[in-house]
Amino acid sequence: MTTTLFTNGRSQAVRIPKELRLEGKQVSIRRLGDGVLLVPVKATTWPEGFFDRIRIDDPHFARPDQGELPPIVDLTL
Repeated sequence: MTTTLFTNGRSQAVRIPKELRLEGKQVSIRRLGDGVLLVPVKATTWPEGFFDRIRIDDPHFARPDQGELPPIVDLTL
């Protein structure tokens, strides 16, 4: 199978046939010998309901003891 290379602005582009279409909006690209390898980048999303399950009192989110903190200085003029 062959396809067409063309210029789009200052970039080179390739027309990908329908049967080889990639999912998503981004690809990782790298040179492989004399060719180029395109790999779809999977979208990174948080699991469904993840933020609904987080509790502020969860010990995994506790801040370490910082001891006594210095007073806040008001720098407004």
